Amino acid sequence: MTNDIRFISTTTVRPTSPIESTRRIELTPWDLQLLLVDHIQKGLLFLKPTPSQENKLKPSLIDHLKTSLSRTLDIFYPLAGRLVMVENDDKTASFFVDCKSLGAQFVHAVADGVTVADILEPVYVPDIVNSFFSMNRVLNCEGVSKPLLAVQVTELVDGIFISCTLNHTVADGTSFWRFFNTWSGISRGFESDPTSLGLGPPIIDPDRVFLMEKIQQLKAKANAEMSTDKISSLQAVMAHLWRSVVRGRRLNFDEEVCYLVLVGVRQRVEPALAEEYLGNAVLVGNVTTTAGDILERGLGWAAWQINKMIASQTAEQVRNSPRFNVYGNDFGWGRPLAVRSGVGNKSDGKLTVFPGLEEGSIDFEACLSPETLLAMADDAEFNEALVS
Repeated sequence: MTNDIRFISTTTVRPTSPIESTRRIELTPWDLQLLLVDHIQKGLLFLKPTPSQENKLKPSLIDHLKTSLSRTLDIFYPLAGRLVMVENDDKTASFFVDCKSLGAQFVHAVADGVTVADILEPVYVPDIVNSFFSMNRVLNCEGVSKPLLAVQVTELVDGIFISCTLNHTVADGTSFWRFFNTWSGISRGFESDPTSLGLGPPIIDPDRVFLMEKIQQLKAKANAEMSTDKISSLQAVMAHLWRSVVRGRRLNFDEEVCYLVLVGVRQRVEPALAEEYLGNAVLVGNVTTTAGDILERGLGWAAWQINKMIASQTAEQVRNSPRFNVYGNDFGWGRPLAVRSGVGNKSDGKLTVFPGLEEGSIDFEACLSPETLLAMADDAEFNEALVS
């Protein structure tokens, strides 16, 4: 496999019906805290359309995707805007989204000699995947002069990779995947919003997943150890991963370890946010303990600490299961084979979780040091629940 990529074209895609008004959207404190971090970067890997499938994508696959993106921006029109910074008299600055339709960036590229197998088979995500994303290492505050949304479609020998780089101050993960779902639905023929109808450290291959049977075993074990039924499947998997990472890092038992979890609050605030709410709506919770407690007190204890932290975020128990519709994104020639992330916001210890391709399964993407990965590869307790 070569690491060469050819960029064929870069164009601007605007909404089909541009917003002519001076409409603006003020950023919330949840949004503003993300000004100095990277964009959201996620992409989907597909097989290349068959000749008969491609004949239905008129006049070409690339033009079809541009047209459907333009129609999607009619719904998600703020993503075609730009950030505006206003300097105040008290020497502070304010930001808002100017919804004038300046457009999203659309990049068409070709990865010569790269196959779907080259992306799926390696234990570590290949470096060339970083080239499948636009605006790498661009901070959200740069949205005053750069597009809020950049799409890149990269042709492989036998596949297509579609990525989105989205300014994190205007959308969170829920909005990101709702946009992706809407675009793919319009691409395959929906006339309206289909959701209303129905370069960091090496990364563990996300296609190595926890299947439903293994997940249920972890959940049952965690709940049994704590004599409860409150620990969710995801909390049990998170605790299992946490314990393995701590073992792999070979920490002293008295060293402090911290687990940060993003907790969605869209339905927890009063009044609840509308489904169409585009901005960020998450709180950061953390569990702090020692390496010795995590390893000696067992899976159930670790999962219970996560459970208590999540429950404490709101008056009601917060559901934190991964509910993003990742593998439902069919642009008209079949569902994706895998999801991959760009380099944005990568740091040692970051875990990204998606609902898996198989019903009830969970995909995970872990950004970890090579030393920790090697140790986890030999961790019998960890691998017992993992399916390659």
